[in-house]
This record gives sequence, C-alpha cells and structure tokens, in this order.
Amino acid sequence: MATFPVVNMEKLNGEERTATMAVIKDACENWGFFELLNHGIAPEFLDTVERLTKEHYRKCMEQRFKEMVASKGLEAVQSEINDLDWESTFFLRHLPVSNISEIPDLDEEYRKVMKEFAAQLEKLAEQLLDLLCENLGLEKGYLKKAFYGSKGPTFGTKVSNYPPCPKPDLIKGLRAHTDAGGIILLFQDDKVSGLQLLKDGEWVDVPPMRHSIVVNIGDQLEVITNGKYKSVMHRVIAQTDGTRMSIASFYNPGSDAVIYPAPALVEKEEKKDLYPKFVFEDYMKLYAGLKFQAKEPRFEAFKTMQNSANLGPIATA
Repeated sequence: MATFPVVNMEKLNGEERTATMAVIKDACENWGFFELLNHGIAPEFLDTVERLTKEHYRKCMEQRFKEMVASKGLEAVQSEINDLDWESTFFLRHLPVSNISEIPDLDEEYRKVMKEFAAQLEKLAEQLLDLLCENLGLEKGYLKKAFYGSKGPTFGTKVSNYPPCPKPDLIKGLRAHTDAGGIILLFQDDKVSGLQLLKDGEWVDVPPMRHSIVVNIGDQLEVITNGKYKSVMHRVIAQTDGTRMSIASFYNPGSDAVIYPAPALVEKEEKKDLYPKFVFEDYMKLYAGLKFQAKEPRFEAFKTMQNSANLGPIATA
C-alpha cells in the first residue's frame, strides 16, 4: 500500500515546488485526501483551538451525550447500529452570513477564536483551490468563481467529539460517506485516531499528525473536474479509549451556484458529459436523504432530470 500523501506547503516556495505540486496532483487523482504541514496557521493558535474545543465539550456537551446514550440504551446493544453515529457535534456557519454569535453555550474567548480560525481556513481553502487550478490547467480563480453563485461561497464548520465507545464493532463514530461539498479542511486530534478512507477496496487510516490540516475532495470538485479528481468514501471508527476531536470546515459552492464540468476538462471526443449540471442547493436537498449511500446514483438522478428538462449544452461562462 502506498504511503498516505503529506504535503509540506513551505516547499511550494522553493526548488521543490514542481515535486510538491506533483504530490498534490497524485493525491487528488488517486486518494481524494492529503495532509498539509506548514500551512500557515500558527501551531500555538491550533493548540488554543484544540484546548477550547475540548473544554467546551467537557463543560457543555459531555453530559448531554451520556444522557442520549443512556436514553437509547446504546451501551447494551447486541447488534450493529446502522442509523446513528457515536458523535457529539455542533455546527458553525461562516459564509455567506456567520451565526457564531447565535450559538448558545460558547464562551466569548471560544467564539472569538473560532471566528479567527474560520478566517484563516477560508484563506487556506482559496489558496488550495488555486493550486488545484494550476494542476488542472485551469485559469487561476476558476474554481473560486465556479463556487461563487450570486452571494459567494457557503462556508461552515462541523465541530465533533467522538467519546470512548463500549461497542466500536457495532456502532461507527461516523458511517461511511463522501462529502457533498467542495473542499474540506480538517483539524483533527493527534492523539486519538479513527478517520479512515476507502482506497482500492481497503480501509486506510488517515494518520493523526500534530498541527496538520487534512484536506479532502468533495462531490462538487469531482463534477467540476469531470472526474479527474474524485470524492472518496470515508468513515470514523469509534475507539474504546479517549475522546477524539474533529473540526471539519467545508468550503462549498453558494446555494444558487450552477455546478457542471469545466469545459476545458471535457474531452472533445466524449459524446456526452460524464457528470450532470445542477444547482448546488438542489444537490444538497438530495444528499440530505442519501448521505450514507453511494454518490453515483445522486449524479445519475441529476443526469436524468437534466435530460428530461433538456437543459441544453453546458454553458462556458
């Protein structure tokens, strides 16, 4: 099995740029995931994000999770649970309009830190999209523009904690799925593992590395790249020891953005496009009910709708 791709972003500024861009290209084409080091977000700041996130879980969410487990009798389950994840989560929205000030139970310092973290991740996501454009031979800014819609991208964060689980063989931390959106940036626990991706029919661990940011490709980038880059099934395995922290930030198209393969990436000899054209919000509505199923039927459903509605040739602007 090949080694999980790790990208040192400092090397993009020197003689090793070509080799580093090749690592990113291979990761996008063959893994759907890669891990970033020296990405520009200060290690001390990441330590603060981690400390405050874990404090918030212990103070505001741990007891609620225990009560939920007790109310559903989950500690005594004897057969596999397929309709529930062993996770405690809350969501923050950053763009187009932030809801951080409205989330209950966040103390002022945590609110301020998460707002700053989002700003730094947004900048990093846009930098990564331009690196992908460069590798794909698309003009700089193409992917950001494709995501823009009328009000700019949608950007939000899922803050998760995965507590110790007495029956990890029967309950997943998070069931297998691909991510519906654009590009996902994950800051994860470096002591408690659990994240796995599906590669060549086998589940592969995403290695926890201190101060790294894990990047993965969402369904929308698969469509825009006409399948050159693939979103990949991944899951979280619950652990019997330790609570795993996961902060996943989703840089997605705007709700009214129209998503379709970039004309420059559609082979001339292809008689039909491999992927459909759709409005991102419509895709999310379909995804909501089918998240834990294969992505291909979602794409096919929109192809069928496109053919019936006869949306016509793909636009070039």
